[in-house]
Amino acid sequence: MIYHDTDKDIKAVGKLLRNGEIIAIPTETVYGLAANAYDGNAVRKIFEAKRRPCDNPLIVHIADISAANEFAEPNEMFYKLAEKFMPGPITLIIPKKDNLPDEVCAGLLSVAVRYPDHPTTQKIIKAAGVPLAAPSANLSGSPSPTTAKHVIDDFGDHIPVLDAGKCRCGLESTVVSLLGGTPVLLRPGFITNEMLKKVLPNITIGQGVMEDLGNNEKPLSPGLKHRHYAPKADTTGVRGRTENAVHFINHNSGNNTIVICFDEEKNLYTAKTISYGRADNPEQLASNLFDALRKADAGHPENIFIRTPETDGIGLAVYNRLLRATGFHIIDTDTTHTEESV
Repeated sequence: MIYHDTDKDIKAVGKLLRNGEIIAIPTETVYGLAANAYDGNAVRKIFEAKRRPCDNPLIVHIADISAANEFAEPNEMFYKLAEKFMPGPITLIIPKKDNLPDEVCAGLLSVAVRYPDHPTTQKIIKAAGVPLAAPSANLSGSPSPTTAKHVIDDFGDHIPVLDAGKCRCGLESTVVSLLGGTPVLLRPGFITNEMLKKVLPNITIGQGVMEDLGNNEKPLSPGLKHRHYAPKADTTGVRGRTENAVHFINHNSGNNTIVICFDEEKNLYTAKTISYGRADNPEQLASNLFDALRKADAGHPENIFIRTPETDGIGLAVYNRLLRATGFHIIDTDTTHTEESV
């Protein structure tokens, strides 16, 4: 069932969500698979549909900042960041109250809270009359969906979706933990570390941003522990100067290789290419990343190479997603002999 961005359909979707159904909804970041956050049975349907590990907590979406008080305990840092960046693509982790079911928070004593900056999302939450728990609306581990078609590609007609066009950002929200005295960036996004430092100068970058979180560690945020955003094909990230990266990729490309590259490089490779933006435009790379990964996988390649951006600003968010999409298999061709095979 496909719903549209009309008052009639939004009202119908809100009623279904309030009554325990799950529905894919748009946000400014990616499409989310939403359920009534107060209904543990409904939330379990999300985990079953996505085949999502049960230790992976969900984000609770609200329609105004004050709604966080209903199920969580906001602190001073929460209000400082909320005043600056909400509504927007940011998620803040704070202590939870007892009225949220364990399924939402994976048994943790904290909850991830987000006030999305998408008019349709806000209307849906208001129509539902309850906060909505929602991870990305994709099968667990696959690239996140930035269009309704991506949702349908993953779930067919098993999951209803409200189609509001392509998501503006294209990457999941920035996640910041506010549980201790020092705020910690757990997942980079369009609200960058540089922007956060202007509000909370003592913020640090969490271990899971650039390193694999250990199997014995319990993740506070989605996207930290398990492999995410990954095509089915064997995928390798390639960083470094253009001449080195091109030489390495061409040396290692076979008859069934696809290269996801920067616009300015698309004619330099011997394999088929999919460009996802200019190297100097990380916002464009972020917006197109998941669509490019899905397009590459649709070609059924044996392997995929993808060029990685610099790691400042929004580039850090793109690089973070590529670490997980490649299983942390990133080759730096400026420090690795370019004749080396993967």
